[in-house]
Amino acid sequence: MSKLILGISGASGIVYGVRMLEALRAESVETHLVITESAVKNLEIETKYNIQYLKSLTNVMYDIQDVAATIASGSFRVDGMVVAPCAVKTLSSIANSFNHNLLVRAADVTLKEHRRLVLLVRETPLHEGHLELMMRVTRMGGIILPPVPAFYHDPKTLDDIINQTVGKALDLFSIDAKLFRRWGTKDEMKVVQTQGK
Repeated sequence: MSKLILGISGASGIVYGVRMLEALRAESVETHLVITESAVKNLEIETKYNIQYLKSLTNVMYDIQDVAATIASGSFRVDGMVVAPCAVKTLSSIANSFNHNLLVRAADVTLKEHRRLVLLVRETPLHEGHLELMMRVTRMGGIILPPVPAFYHDPKTLDDIINQTVGKALDLFSIDAKLFRRWGTKDEMKVVQTQGK
């Protein structure tokens, strides 16, 4: 069974983290969640969800300040980590190995153990400093996957756009959640069950 760490930081677009959790649960992937204080605020501002809903979707949820948690150690076996969304502050901390909280420490461990780290960096427009931080993480082995919408799959709703980005991120871990129609195919898409639907 696959095992992933999911970090959710305080950038706009927290729905990407929520949908990631929903999709991973639907695929029976073991998830380890760490969420920043700012992300908890954004959850209330941007969505209808609450922290209890996120807890119900994950196998283990950690305190952001618990730098002694299992995911802070390279000896904890995991397939990789996604940060969705990834705020520029979190990007900067990861790029500079500034391990001031558990999310950044877990990302740093993921890089040092040469495991896959995917960051859904959520900022626009970008200045040179942002781009340099992204280059730095890329050189360290991370993957920058900004949530940029695609339209070849003929999205009809905002959910379609969100699902395509989440599906692309999961592809990087060889998890085919069938969330979007691939180029040149007529694949049937899976409906991810969400709260209230």
